[in-house]
Amino acid sequence: MGVIDTHHHFLPPRYVDLVGEDAIAGLLVSGRIPEWSAEKSLEAMDRNSVAQAILSLSSPAVCTVAPGKRASLARDCNEYAATLMQKHPGRFGSFATLPLPDIDASLAEIDHCLGDLSCNGFCLLTNYAGSYLGDHAFAPVLEELNRRSSVVFVHPAMPEPQAAALGLPAASLEFPFDTTRTIAGMLLNGTFARYRNIRFLFSHAGGTVPFLAARLARLESQDRFKRNVPDGVIAELRRLYFDVALSVDAYTLPGLLRLAPPDHVLFGSDYPHAGAVIIDKALEALRTHELGSETLAAIMHANAIRLLGESTA
Repeated sequence: MGVIDTHHHFLPPRYVDLVGEDAIAGLLVSGRIPEWSAEKSLEAMDRNSVAQAILSLSSPAVCTVAPGKRASLARDCNEYAATLMQKHPGRFGSFATLPLPDIDASLAEIDHCLGDLSCNGFCLLTNYAGSYLGDHAFAPVLEELNRRSSVVFVHPAMPEPQAAALGLPAASLEFPFDTTRTIAGMLLNGTFARYRNIRFLFSHAGGTVPFLAARLARLESQDRFKRNVPDGVIAELRRLYFDVALSVDAYTLPGLLRLAPPDHVLFGSDYPHAGAVIIDKALEALRTHELGSETLAAIMHANAIRLLGESTA
């Protein structure tokens, strides 16, 4: 059984044109926009026996374009992904983009993507112009995704106001920190408890959440938080799914596997934003851990099939 890469980005030409190379490159460690094409993705996948990659837009997604153009650009990107799925059957899937914070356009896009494009789920950002995913403003979208029992892949974004602290790229500190903020907020304001039918998949091992899980659990001592985590903080966190993109090192992966059940951890590479050979490096690093054949197979493909459906098999 081939590997399934659940954190695999793409760069549709119109997306690059409208968002701009600088806006994309400025968030990355390399400081350069990746060279991407479907053919380059397939070459990297074939080199590593990756059977399927689930395509998604990385940050900033469509947030930086004019509000009147967001819905159109999101639609174009989602249909571009669908075209690749048709052109290369079984090789690509899609986490579709929504034009948030536009609620009505996002609801229309959910209907289109699930009804006409057969996407695998949706890629949402940790925050939109400083409003975090658990904010009540996004409730109509989360309610619809919950009604449809959707998979929601959550990718980090730069916080607002831009905290370009220390002059480091967003991918180094702010991305994992923003994932942490989002998980903590959704956890303790009851979002996860309210939307039980959504399967949330968080990037990069959940940021710093495995390290901070016990600290977050201490908040159960306050009634205002405890009522939003009816089964307890740790139990709520263990319901979430996590990918291992940029997180297969000796420091991060063991911590994640102490928190998350092995069947809730999925392979992700962050290709091509983390480099052209990131799939090679990630799989090589993953295999150095003494995980056992069953756990390794679960992370590499079985968990993705269970989460996303037999179309990924």
